[in-house]
Amino acid sequence: MKIFTTKQALQQYLAQIKAAGKTIGFVPTMGALHLGHLSLIEQAQQQNDVIVCSIFVNPSQFNDPKDLEKYPRTIEADTRLLEQVNCDVLFNPEVNEMYDGNEHWHLNMGELERLLEGKFRPGHYQGVTQIVYKLFNIVNPDTAYFGQKDYQQFAVISKMVELMQLPVKLVMCAIKREDDGLAMSSRNIHLTADDRLHALILSKTLYWVKENFSSHQIASLQSEAASLISAEPGVELEYFEIADGSTLHPANESTKSAVALVAAKVGKTRLIDNIILS
Repeated sequence: MKIFTTKQALQQYLAQIKAAGKTIGFVPTMGALHLGHLSLIEQAQQQNDVIVCSIFVNPSQFNDPKDLEKYPRTIEADTRLLEQVNCDVLFNPEVNEMYDGNEHWHLNMGELERLLEGKFRPGHYQGVTQIVYKLFNIVNPDTAYFGQKDYQQFAVISKMVELMQLPVKLVMCAIKREDDGLAMSSRNIHLTADDRLHALILSKTLYWVKENFSSHQIASLQSEAASLISAEPGVELEYFEIADGSTLHPANESTKSAVALVAAKVGKTRLIDNIILS
């Protein structure tokens, strides 16, 4: 695996790949890699000649400096994992390589960035689009792969690609779960043993909603789901929403594609999860 820390060296290398007519698949990450990330790389490998994974903990998408500080950084273990799955290229830049300190970025995504996650993490999606736009311009991938667990993020990046007319195809890959249903996340390492058990209420509730989706009213499903999660010790619900899969507005009985999304604090760790309903 080739490792690059500067934009210029990476671009020079990838220009040769492109010149040889090879396709580039790209998996952007913030590191602390787990099997969910590796499943994105495997999917990318099936559809492209060369795979680039980036590891960059992006400061502009954290609205809480403490959250940025405690975000897990495990670059040595991450590098070993990428080598084990035969990733071709790792891009691991420093912050001053990606930001020059006096940049201004604002992308008008409309209400998409103010709903759900956007409401609880104002400014978060400006930071996400800023860094993904930079990375797309550096890597110039044919296809980029993102996990379904960050469902709203995928919608936001799709909107950015459309607004900026970027020549990249986006692929959303299924959520990878632990055997007991917990969605894999870099943040799971912060869960205590008790937290870990209480966190299972999120996936259990999502599965329950999916099972009952065709036979119950949306409003009653949503209120029952919120009650189930709120009743779990050590879990503080932020939102449980059954939404239109394309707009993320609240779903109604005529919505064609629906998704249930949840965010909650379990102990001190904030977790998100979702399930596609129809």
